[in-house]
Amino acid sequence: MPTTMSASPSAARAPVSPAACSNPSPEPSGLKGQGYSAHRSGMALLFGDPAPTFSAQGVSNPRYVLDTAAGRYLVLAVVPAGPAVARAVAALEAARAPFNDLHASAFVLIVGEDDQRDSRQDSLPGLRFLFDPDASAAALYGAVEAERWFLIDPALHVIGTVGPEGAPALLERIARLPPPSHHGGFPAMAPVLVTPRIFEPGFCERLIDLYRRTGGEPSGFMREIDGVTTLMMNDQHKRRSDVLVEDELLQKQVVARLTRRLIPQIRKAFNFQPTRIERYLVARYDAETGGFFRPHRDNTTKGTAHRRFAVSINLNSDYDGGDLRFP
Repeated sequence: MPTTMSASPSAARAPVSPAACSNPSPEPSGLKGQGYSAHRSGMALLFGDPAPTFSAQGVSNPRYVLDTAAGRYLVLAVVPAGPAVARAVAALEAARAPFNDLHASAFVLIVGEDDQRDSRQDSLPGLRFLFDPDASAAALYGAVEAERWFLIDPALHVIGTVGPEGAPALLERIARLPPPSHHGGFPAMAPVLVTPRIFEPGFCERLIDLYRRTGGEPSGFMREIDGVTTLMMNDQHKRRSDVLVEDELLQKQVVARLTRRLIPQIRKAFNFQPTRIERYLVARYDAETGGFFRPHRDNTTKGTAHRRFAVSINLNSDYDGGDLRFP
């Protein structure tokens, strides 16, 4: 079972939760942040543009965040409520094979009030409904007034956009696309910094021993509900046990190692100077309980928006599986 140390160099003033770095600098002039989408509502999306991310209610998920589906090709059909929904579903079912949630996934975003919402069922793997009653998500895609279909690459960039008449041809492309891991013509890698040997083996053992002596508590995650950042517990989304490092001397020893061995690498790679650690914890993903944490971002709520980097340091290697994965 993997055991990791999570720490958070940060410039934030209000610590909230796990490993994060923040930067107090204001946004550059001329840029306005809305969530974490840089797309201006109503603008037509072009080839290569980042696909605006959004959250919407799904059939079983009250807050489905689109970018958690990254790592595979996506088809997003933005369709007005009414008969057009059935036509969109029929087109997707006619080209069903590639939509296996590995190579590709499809989403039908229903714009406006859907009178069949309560009877909608996802067709898994691969086909899901999302609901956009106020057209806020459709506005990000410039698709409030008319049905539009978008083909999105695994890194969430637009590679095709058509009206409903072009949907069959767009869907035919899916099976011919390269594997998601090679969508750019070479093996893709997330923009992460991998730096070994931050903690020496003896210090890793000290932290593991702290976990063994203290025993972990179930770990939650943050979600924004009615504008308030709220701690959630759901073992279908995250299954991990944590121990907070509360001893000040041990915290200082962690900081000393990060300052000498990690912070210089962050400055070199990202031209960023972390100034604050939000919290220190030892986390355990246990094979007996099938430990995992589903794809997520750590800074999507008002209470976590200050975060810039998550730092995870593996403390042991005597396990199979359990690797960190970036979709």
